[in-house]
This record gives sequence, C-alpha cells and structure tokens, in this order.
Amino acid sequence: MASWHAAAAPAPARAPARKRPRPGPGALDHKQSRPAPRRREKAKAGVAGGLAWIIAAGVLLAGIVALNVAVLRLNIRLDHMNNERQQLQAENAALGAKLSGAVSSPRIQALAKSRGFVPADPTTIGYVDLTNRRGR
Repeated sequence: MASWHAAAAPAPARAPARKRPRPGPGALDHKQSRPAPRRREKAKAGVAGGLAWIIAAGVLLAGIVALNVAVLRLNIRLDHMNNERQQLQAENAALGAKLSGAVSSPRIQALAKSRGFVPADPTTIGYVDLTNRRGR
C-alpha cells in the first residue's frame, strides 16, 4: 500500500535569496550610509488628517443640534396653536348654544308679551290669492 506522503506533490522550489550589497571600502559607518527615516512627516500628516476629521465631525454635530433645536421650536409653536384652536372651538360651541337659545320661539313669544304684543286671532286672519289675477 502506498502512503499519503509518498503521493504528495513535491514542494515548490524557492527563489534564490538576494544578496545584500556590501558597503564599499569608504563606508565604515553604517549610520551615514542609510537614509534618515521620515517619521515626522507621516506623523504630521496623520495628525492633520485626524484634526480635519474631528473638525468635520464637530461641524456635522453642530448642524444636527441646530436642526433639533429648530424642530423643537416648531413643535412648541404647533402645540400653542393646537391649544388656541381648541379654545376657539370651545368658544364657538358656547356662542352657538347661546345663539340657538336666543332665537328660540318660546323666548321670542315671552319677549313680545312683555312688550305688550298679543297673538293674532286666527278667525280674523284673511288671505289674498295672488295666483288668479288675470281673471279680474
């Protein structure tokens, strides 16, 4: 029987390692031959970018707060107007009830009687027929 290890594919070949260039005869000091790291420029760019994001977030939050304040003011005005509308509806209902009481028939009859008026006698009432005027 064959083993799994024997049937496995061979490992890929590795690329040959690069050789480091050797410093020349005049380069004894390793610090002088290497360029200086640019850490300060990256740090400034990161701080400036972070500061810009903080300012942008602050402006957006200030806008959201201003919008919420404006909505609250409108809600307060709307609440006052709703209260005023309810009061006006209540006043209209009261005035309607007062008007219906003022034009009622028994009240008018009592007022006429107090001023000396009397109801007309139904037997003395005469009617005029205006539809038959051609025949005259």
